[in-house]
Amino acid sequence: MELGDIPEDWRPTPLGSLSAFITKGATPTTYGFRWVNDGVLFLRSECVSEQGLDLSQSMFITAEAHNMLKRGEVHAGDILVTITGNVGRVISLSNDFGVANINQHIARIRIIDSDVVAGYVFHFLSQPSIRKYYNSITTGQAYPQISLKQVRDTRIPIPPTTSEQQAIATALSDVDALITSLDKLIAKKRDIKQTTMQRLLTGKTRLPGFGDELKLRYKQTEIGFIPEDWEPRPLGLISAFITKGATPTTYGFSWANDGVLFLRSECVSEQGLDLTQSMFITSEAHNILKRGEVHAGDILMTITGNVGRVIYLGNGFSIANINQHIARIRITDSSIDANYVFHFLSQPALRKYYNSITTGQAYPQISLKQVRDTRIPIPPTKSEQQAIANVLSDMDAEITALEHRRKKTHMLKHAMMQELLTGKTRLI
Repeated sequence: MELGDIPEDWRPTPLGSLSAFITKGATPTTYGFRWVNDGVLFLRSECVSEQGLDLSQSMFITAEAHNMLKRGEVHAGDILVTITGNVGRVISLSNDFGVANINQHIARIRIIDSDVVAGYVFHFLSQPSIRKYYNSITTGQAYPQISLKQVRDTRIPIPPTTSEQQAIATALSDVDALITSLDKLIAKKRDIKQTTMQRLLTGKTRLPGFGDELKLRYKQTEIGFIPEDWEPRPLGLISAFITKGATPTTYGFSWANDGVLFLRSECVSEQGLDLTQSMFITSEAHNILKRGEVHAGDILMTITGNVGRVIYLGNGFSIANINQHIARIRITDSSIDANYVFHFLSQPALRKYYNSITTGQAYPQISLKQVRDTRIPIPPTKSEQQAIANVLSDMDAEITALEHRRKKTHMLKHAMMQELLTGKTRLI
């Protein structure tokens, strides 16, 4: 691996020269040991995740198994790198980490050179360019892997003093801490939103000014208990004819460089409308495939593959066309707020329901009839529907803003890595 231009006083050093012997672990069951409910923590390659150490994927082994497989022992300060499968994921075990064991898909790096800061080495190895390099030298098509020798031969450009290395590591760790705090805040906001959806969209909680005298009076319906003044209505009765689109090439039309926007099912993403997955068709194709036209105010739902993803086309959206994997829902009942219906359909419980009624094992799907038959509990006034939708939309906007901030912070970190880990910018 070429390091490129680095400062004259930085020394490129093979990783194997900085570390205790770089090794890997083994699978205990291969040696006759069983998994246990508690004991010594055992890390599988899935524990070395993109987001750091993921203990939800860990197991336990006995102390006897751990002692027999001692070469796979890891502790605080060690750096772990995945060397098979999804190669090049890197984590650093924090100072409060105890002891664990690893399997054969993870390499253990333990910096022992007193003139080298382990945190600096971790950040260097966690660069996207290093991940890309490791993936470029893998062997084995079915199960890509790199060797321990290739890890040991990885050259690290070492700044001349530990104080400079530490300054670089600290600067990047501070950004990591900010990203982690944003991740936790986003997760918390999402949990709060899910709870709020469950309360507001079932009428268990009524917003101030709506149904105060009825808030404790519920009725049993086919969709569960809802307030006495709410009415369950089939989606097909409150919408224009619920339809789907088609693939233009099936009708002899080619894709165009510009023209009418064409939305594939990938455009209906978990995070909202994703135009990076869109295409274009000509006006002629659009007119022939008019039934697939969508515009502002429409609700789109995936009905094949990853079923039940839902987006709402806001007021700024113009016109597009959709393929046969997307259902178009266009609320036409003037007493019903489309954004309220969108939030009801976007509940995880609805997604779970749709996935429970799919047909086709190789390519799951639901029918347009099943979409039309979906019953929506409708609050009695449009103003209450809008109030509920506004609360949930505000929560969505807050989460989106935090996600944008996290994305910008990730971009800042990558820019800092390129500057600090190549010596283009010196901190000391």
